[in-house]
Amino acid sequence: MTSSAPPVPSSDRVPTQVYLVLLAGIIAVSFASIFIRYAQAEGVPSLVIAVGRLSVAALVVTPVVLSRHRAEIAGLGRREWLLIGISGLFLAIHFAAWVESLNLTQVLISVVIVSTGPIWVALLEATFLRARLSTGVIVGIIVAVVGGVIIGVPASGGMVDFSNSQTLNGAFLALIGAVAVSVYVVIGRTLRPRMSIMPYIWLVYSVAALILLAVILVTRTSITGYSTTGYLWIVIMGLVPQLIGHSSFNYALAFLPATLVSIAAQVEPIGSALAAYVLFDEVPTELQIVGSAVLVVGVTIAVLGRGKS
Repeated sequence: MTSSAPPVPSSDRVPTQVYLVLLAGIIAVSFASIFIRYAQAEGVPSLVIAVGRLSVAALVVTPVVLSRHRAEIAGLGRREWLLIGISGLFLAIHFAAWVESLNLTQVLISVVIVSTGPIWVALLEATFLRARLSTGVIVGIIVAVVGGVIIGVPASGGMVDFSNSQTLNGAFLALIGAVAVSVYVVIGRTLRPRMSIMPYIWLVYSVAALILLAVILVTRTSITGYSTTGYLWIVIMGLVPQLIGHSSFNYALAFLPATLVSIAAQVEPIGSALAAYVLFDEVPTELQIVGSAVLVVGVTIAVLGRGKS
């Protein structure tokens, strides 16, 4: 097919605005978990929050896509539509699992674990795309797993407490969210060179929203009857973390190596933890702080090691 997607600019002359957009994206996604917590405090179910943020983001870009990119969408082949469907499915799984994890465990634990995405991207590339895992990636994975074990097990009175299953369930859901979003990223790396960013985001967000809406209908989860404040937080999530945050990362990928963008995204757990401390008085334990630091270091090692043989 003939794609109208713009060519990727040379990375040796990166406009200053790219770094500013990337910084804005990091700040935006750092508040995602906070906005989710506020919506949950209003009694809004996790599924409704997930479908709401995706729907808002898709609706906002709809006029632009329909006015400027209809020909590009009409020219998509069967393989592209299949990949878009699979990508939307895993994006839906990501948000459904991660949002619910925030209902079960601390912001720090959930955000740090879900931020291990680059590691799972490397594993998926090695498995399905036959990419070679460098020594740095392998070391990074081992370090990150150790960190995940540390922060995934709550501590009480200086002793490890295995009785808090809610925290462990929340950590497990965050892990599912990390793996799911990694599948979405790997598919996106196949689709993005063939598609402009606006129709790509619009289609994948819309598919994910429709899948989650189907789950809501099957589970008979009500999408009405919640407070105005709860709906307001959903709208804010769709506009800030979804459009500004995720779109900023996709924008930066046209100018900067994926490795640099991935490393920059690892700042998110720090911003989220600081915001949770200020707004929710969530004070992490010493083990959780140590485990989070170890995990972020592991992810950074793995991302840096991807470009080395």
